[in-house]
Amino acid sequence: MYKQNKLKWIIKRNGRSVKFDQQRITNAIFKAELELGYEDIPLAERISDKVVEHLNEIYTNNYPPSVEEIQDIVIETLKQEGRTETAFAYSHYRNEQARKREQKNAQVITNDRIPYKLLWEEYVWNVEHNCDSVAKLNKIIEIGEFPELVAETEKLYTSRIEDAVAKILARKDAIKFVIVAGPSSSGKTTTTIRISEELKKHRIEFKSMVLDNYYKNLEEQPKDEFGDYDFETPEALDLELINDHFSRIMKGETVQMPIFDFQEGNRAEDTVPFKLEPNQMLLLDSLHGLYDKLTASIDKENMFKLYIETLSQIKDLNNEFIRWTDIRLLRRCIRDSWSRNYDPFMTVGHWHYVRRSEMQHIVPFIGTVDHIFNGSLQYELPVLKKHLWKYFKDVVKLYENKPRRFDAFIRAQRVHDLLETVHDVSDEDEHTIPRNSLMREYIGGSVYEY
Repeated sequence: MYKQNKLKWIIKRNGRSVKFDQQRITNAIFKAELELGYEDIPLAERISDKVVEHLNEIYTNNYPPSVEEIQDIVIETLKQEGRTETAFAYSHYRNEQARKREQKNAQVITNDRIPYKLLWEEYVWNVEHNCDSVAKLNKIIEIGEFPELVAETEKLYTSRIEDAVAKILARKDAIKFVIVAGPSSSGKTTTTIRISEELKKHRIEFKSMVLDNYYKNLEEQPKDEFGDYDFETPEALDLELINDHFSRIMKGETVQMPIFDFQEGNRAEDTVPFKLEPNQMLLLDSLHGLYDKLTASIDKENMFKLYIETLSQIKDLNNEFIRWTDIRLLRRCIRDSWSRNYDPFMTVGHWHYVRRSEMQHIVPFIGTVDHIFNGSLQYELPVLKKHLWKYFKDVVKLYENKPRRFDAFIRAQRVHDLLETVHDVSDEDEHTIPRNSLMREYIGGSVYEY
């Protein structure tokens, strides 16, 4: 077995850390080979060693790999070792296991602890509107019905907003803090604004606080072995200041809310006074709204937690569901280019921090929320391709010969291959995509300021 292994932990699908066991990798490879009629244990061990070698080049015990990331590396390593059929068999087995987990009963929880019922509802809507696959999306574009799909999707999104608001209103006498949490680029900011607009219709005055303004200054952020900053951990936020402000806000006091300049990587000298009046609710838009230490100073009865994720149920040309995280990666590639001065090369290379933080600081707490919100948009893949396709061939080339960024290469290649199959669209003016659409949070042209 691989003698230089330094990894002690991995992150399971439920967010828990467990001991790393290379034998499980070897066994999985051997089972895939066995399915094809091969019984070569030394071969499975040799490829397992290559997988662990890649893992050791990419991850550390401070930043351990997730099960999903390990499986991706196993598949790519098998391909590089000329075991394409085994890679397919391993991938098939992986997908079958996922389906078995989802089919146990009506309350089944998927990899990211999302109730199966929500995914089924999304899939049924897609089937009814002929947009449950990339092939069908392409057909909609070919026959000129893309604007109609956009209109129907926007109606669906609006109904989701109304459902969430109804739950908040049912507890309006107790709630003072509404927390909109979820992984990066799931649509938290636009959803937060839209919820605010609906609450105003019910004579509830609403104030929004974006916790991104509470990031620590750049010089206070630790770097990893690549020299990158990890902004995805909740510890990148000034948790002490946040809780002090929350406590004082609940007492009716005025706090001086910081302003974070993402271009400079530091807080601005100016601050903004913030006070919550008795007839107001505070809405928090935060990647880490479910993290206990973030809201330690707030009583649970005074909070309403809403979790948002892109619960897309669209299949690629291989008849596999497109990964939610890949859609969010594409969204963020666009947004980072204008909000953080990052190009897609940097965003793709940084994405392993994003996913790891989600698995450690978001997924384990999804079961504590009051409402799960679906932030997917059925029409967005063609729009995302229009903005990003020109970059991804070069992104793949950048990472393909960098062993320490093997994970970034796998990610870039997978997204490149997906975009290659999708038709793009030229029509995204305000008559097609409304200016208050969640999609505008990424492609620009919104009526809202981000």
